[in-house]
Amino acid sequence: MSKIKHHERTRAQESSNAIERMYITMRHLFNRGFYKPMGVSGETLREALLLLRPEIYGSIGDEKAELDGLLYVIDRLPQGIEECTFINLTSDEGYTNSHFKPIIPPKRRRNCYRIDSEQMNIEITRGRSEIYDILTHLTFIFIESHKISKRVLIDESGNTTRDWKKLEKAVLSKKKLTQEEREVAISHTANILGRTFNEIITVYSQFASDSQPERLLHIVYWLGKLAIEEIVNNNKRTVTFSPVLRERLGHHIHGEIWSNKIKETLYNNGLLERPIHIISANMHSVMNSLFATSALKTFAKKKTIFEVYEAISQKNNQELRNKVTKEALQNGMIYIPDSSGTNIDVQIFDTEKIDFSKLDIEVSETFKDSEKPVIFVMDYAFGEQAYETIDEFLKPIKFNGKKTHLKVESISIMGKAGILEGGKGDIMIPSAHIFEGTADNYPFKNELSKKDLKGHGVEVYEGAMITVLGTSLQNKEILKFFFNSTWNVIGLEMEGAHYQKAIQAASKVRRSINPKVKVRYAYYASDNPLETGSTLASGGLGTSGVKPTYLITRKILEQIFN
Repeated sequence: MSKIKHHERTRAQESSNAIERMYITMRHLFNRGFYKPMGVSGETLREALLLLRPEIYGSIGDEKAELDGLLYVIDRLPQGIEECTFINLTSDEGYTNSHFKPIIPPKRRRNCYRIDSEQMNIEITRGRSEIYDILTHLTFIFIESHKISKRVLIDESGNTTRDWKKLEKAVLSKKKLTQEEREVAISHTANILGRTFNEIITVYSQFASDSQPERLLHIVYWLGKLAIEEIVNNNKRTVTFSPVLRERLGHHIHGEIWSNKIKETLYNNGLLERPIHIISANMHSVMNSLFATSALKTFAKKKTIFEVYEAISQKNNQELRNKVTKEALQNGMIYIPDSSGTNIDVQIFDTEKIDFSKLDIEVSETFKDSEKPVIFVMDYAFGEQAYETIDEFLKPIKFNGKKTHLKVESISIMGKAGILEGGKGDIMIPSAHIFEGTADNYPFKNELSKKDLKGHGVEVYEGAMITVLGTSLQNKEILKFFFNSTWNVIGLEMEGAHYQKAIQAASKVRRSINPKVKVRYAYYASDNPLETGSTLASGGLGTSGVKPTYLITRKILEQIFN
């Protein structure tokens, strides 16, 4: 028994050392300004990632290629990145006003620009967490690319296998592939990746895009081709960080622009001095909870409220969503699309303009008679960006020489997180946030509790949560250690400690907002990284996320209205 325990503990220790090494290395490379991922400078990152073998990257340590991990990463990087030898991380440096067309990855809102056949620029406007995210993903795809080159290179002089020549012919052919040609190419690709024909067929369509139906072949070919270039001609891929990015990072440039625009909007609408409730959530759940029943009266007649929410959430129901948005905009909602680069859109609800008799959420008499607050909803932040945005927003503001402190009454954070006990769609209520890799922990009194959300067919867990440095760095051993240790960790996410750090600074240290500000945190599970096949790489929540999202949202609103 003790032997097994000891082995598990050392594997967890090794892993947390590897994560720490990756962070220190990434910061060092950033300060240096450039590095070659497959050269000496990238060695520490590669070794640490291979030692870690994070759940999300599946079989990264094996000889065979990892397909789910590749799909996860490719969805978060710009199309065409596999063809680029030079990857340049920049700040927002004016490319929006150029002839370059932004390329936006399907699963991460960030602007990327293909400068020429060899170079891709990726704009970083969400702080350090975004850099860590990208560098980790790049390290993964470059390790995978070298697995491909190992399988196809016959000798030092660049001679390649028959499989590779056939794949090259299929990828470079200008005409559309027939079903037969595609299957022949997939057969060769399966050999190159060390996977079965069936495994490739299963994921093939998930890689395809409208402009590139054969995208998987394309990705495999270009990753392999650039790896061969590195080995045969020593033509190494390079990642650079622009001087402007290095100078700006950590200075809250985007957070300040974002926060000033919101305060200006509040001021122009006469709302700056009203009580404010901040909610960090998505851009639909608060609006739908407030307006769906009145906007969709006939549609909602024979349905439960959760069936209505589910219908609104389906991709093909744009018309229903438009009706709710229209109703909201006519009844006190102001929408501020982001123009600061934070990628955080905002909705402001003036509750004075809401007809509470149409709501299906309980509202107390005292609330009806009191000064009506403003509900300020901000889209999800990304990692450290949570600190930057909330920290800036909670600072007092000067208009026409008059300094105004915001009357923030409550701050509610709803997010997605990985769960360690339970499964997708369950709810977690944190009692503290522990910041991974540091000795920092943030206990707080959470206004939400297990009994608030229990009894709707959704499991609810209460306990401490870990704010991780990046979801794509966690492996089973670390998570088991968190789960089994005396910390009683129930889940992991990326923003909690950052939000709480900003809230404590503003309420307890700077005293720029009420020191007794109420806080609410609740997360719904997007995955269980301890269960094989339930990690983030196994795909989204689908409609299983609807119920927990709205249960939490409605409970937050209920507490605000009572």
